[in-house]
Amino acid sequence: MSTLAESLAGRSVLVTGSDGFIGSHVVETLLGLGARVTAFALYNSFGSLGWLDSSDVFAAAVESGQAEFVLGDIRDAEHVSAAVEGVDVVLHLAALIAIPYSYVAPRSYVDTNITGTLNVLEAVRRHRTPRLVHTSTSEVYGTPQTVPITEEHALRGQSPYSATKIAADKLAESYALSFDTPVTILRPFNTFGPRQSARAVIPTVLAQLLAGAEELRLGSITPQRDFTFVTDTALGFARAAVAEVAPGTTVQLGTGRTVSIGEVVDIARRITGSSAEVVVEDERVRPTGSEVEILLSDPSLAKELIGWTPQVDLETGLQRTADWIAGNVDLATAQRYHR
Repeated sequence: MSTLAESLAGRSVLVTGSDGFIGSHVVETLLGLGARVTAFALYNSFGSLGWLDSSDVFAAAVESGQAEFVLGDIRDAEHVSAAVEGVDVVLHLAALIAIPYSYVAPRSYVDTNITGTLNVLEAVRRHRTPRLVHTSTSEVYGTPQTVPITEEHALRGQSPYSATKIAADKLAESYALSFDTPVTILRPFNTFGPRQSARAVIPTVLAQLLAGAEELRLGSITPQRDFTFVTDTALGFARAAVAEVAPGTTVQLGTGRTVSIGEVVDIARRITGSSAEVVVEDERVRPTGSEVEILLSDPSLAKELIGWTPQVDLETGLQRTADWIAGNVDLATAQRYHR
């Protein structure tokens, strides 16, 4: 049986959303395993590749010819098709993901998350690409009827964001059933780690504590989440890129452990030596009926089908994230931002 590195060595992989938090880690993981990577990043007038701009791994790969980049827009069907042509694998991570913004600008989520996914599916179909991995999210379950959640659980759109991701997942499923498109739907639970947006709960907590805040300003701290460290999630994408699974198969990535936001705060306070008090701010709380109260995965199918199990526990991941924030974030600015 070949190793993951042997399976990926020399394969050409296009990564959409490569400029983002998870996407940049996926690119680095693939490069470390010997794949040839094309990083598809959102076009901007600065020519920025987002987090890849600060990646020494990516810079060295571009210099050696192992990696290249394309600036474009997932909403542009022709440009997406041109980028997909000739590659062995497409890992589709490009999406709008901020749940609060989806309440005020839902159409932009439809355009990017649904139409953008349609463009990728059509390109893969047209060029007969051997493998597509489409990125889902645990938010598609809403507040679950039963836990732990399996891949067969019903889907419920409790925010405009989750509704667009459900639609994108179903488009991927339909292409598998209608056209035998070789798409795997990969459904990560809550990923955290270095490079995550300061608007996400874990970097919000850690940045405030590291900045010496006496009050920790948050939304609701009772919801429970299944947190996966970003390098584990990235490895899940690498494994899904080469796993032989039936078209349309859904695989979720989670740890099988759930903790409340309040428990995360307690661990973060121990890590940072802080005694800050939590202040719940109404404007940070989701609208009534939209909050997902618990997410807890059953990761057994990921182990069975793609050979994936998480390696980094929550406490270790939080420490690594805190260390990265301390060395890379302007904490004074972060403190002002959260006031």
